Amino acid sequence: MGVLPADPAVLALFVLGATVIGFSKTALGGLGVVSVAIFASVLPARQSTAAILMVLVVGDLIACWHYRRDADWALVRRLLPAVLPGLVLGTLFLRVVDDDTLRRSIGGVLLVLLALQLWVKTRSRPDDDAPAPSRTRAWGAGSAMGFATMTANAAGPVMTLYLSASGIDKRRFVGTSAWFFLIVNLVKVPFSVGLGLLHPDDVVRAGLLAPAVLVGAVVGYATVTRISQRTFDVAVLLASAVAAAALLLG
Repeated sequence: MGVLPADPAVLALFVLGATVIGFSKTALGGLGVVSVAIFASVLPARQSTAAILMVLVVGDLIACWHYRRDADWALVRRLLPAVLPGLVLGTLFLRVVDDDTLRRSIGGVLLVLLALQLWVKTRSRPDDDAPAPSRTRAWGAGSAMGFATMTANAAGPVMTLYLSASGIDKRRFVGTSAWFFLIVNLVKVPFSVGLGLLHPDDVVRAGLLAPAVLVGAVVGYATVTRISQRTFDVAVLLASAVAAAALLLG
């Protein structure tokens, strides 16, 4: 297979995956894992990890431009220090653990986190203020995201659950995710190169798929501006459930 496949059906899957990435970056972050499943269906599992990374970076850049004034930098600074240990652990696991086993394990963990978040929401009253994220929770979420993003590009749902529990509004929610993942995905590049997974063809492919990412991002941005905060909160949890199912069944 070249940079992009000649088979129209496979090419359509690449374009669909890139479009979903754009939508997830400006709207529902958890849906990005659906693209992980799509890329893994048309490329070898390990190769797909690096291939999708560069497309994610394109989506991050577009999302950061859309939400350039909306990031909660206190949350970003709280999470970033914990990501590096997770990245290192994920890199070590990539050397010794089967990709399919890792993907399904992460999916199972996400379902547990989702169930816990739903339990918290059903027990809290609508007028309750969300508790400030503790340092322990931030380190736990950051480390989990570092591990999940290195092994399966699956940190989006973990971030979704963490920010949902933090109770921030939808623009800060998406803006914080955008800037956080731009930094994390750029940090992942040398790790992927060191593992021998990232090649120049992956960069070229991401550039060719950039228009599809942009279309998805524009649709996602329009969607977020038109839905209520309550609908957004429900949608991000549903997106996490879809993402977990994609990991378990992919």
